[in-house]
Amino acid sequence: MLKNWIVVPTCLPLVRRRCHACGSERFRASGKFRVNANHKLIDAWLLALCTACGDTAKLTVLERMTVRSIRPELLDRLHDNDPGLTAELLQDPVVQFRNRIALDWDNAWRLDTGGSDHLDREVIDVAVRFAARIPVRPARLIAEGCGLSRAEVERLIAEGKVVSAVRLSGKLSGDFTFTLKR
Repeated sequence: MLKNWIVVPTCLPLVRRRCHACGSERFRASGKFRVNANHKLIDAWLLALCTACGDTAKLTVLERMTVRSIRPELLDRLHDNDPGLTAELLQDPVVQFRNRIALDWDNAWRLDTGGSDHLDREVIDVAVRFAARIPVRPARLIAEGCGLSRAEVERLIAEGKVVSAVRLSGKLSGDFTFTLKR
């Protein structure tokens, strides 16, 4: 029987970017947008606050765009400071590249295994789904979901008792399946 595990965000991730005021490396998205129109051109930024000193950084969302080229729903969401839009834009690779930022997902997600009825089985088939693009080491997910230590999971992978079509070293942020044989 295939078990479904879901990696779920619990809050917005921190933004990794250097603060110009204090040199800290972490910002927290405020959830507020600043929109500025100059004639027919519009700029929009997501505001982020330094976790150390509170200084504000502007993360560029739109830059010198004609107002007519922007979907009205997007403009409404920007003006309403839509929290869902904040989450979407933080995970957008274009926004991350444009602003030279990375996301820090430490303590911002949880693993939902749907219960522990699978722990006593000899063979476990698991499909891991990601509700957001959260980079996590598969060994950490397997350890947390099965109640094992990471070292034990690494040993099981090395012995071929944890098998997957994807590489289980490094970090993954996309759905995958694995089989654990005890």
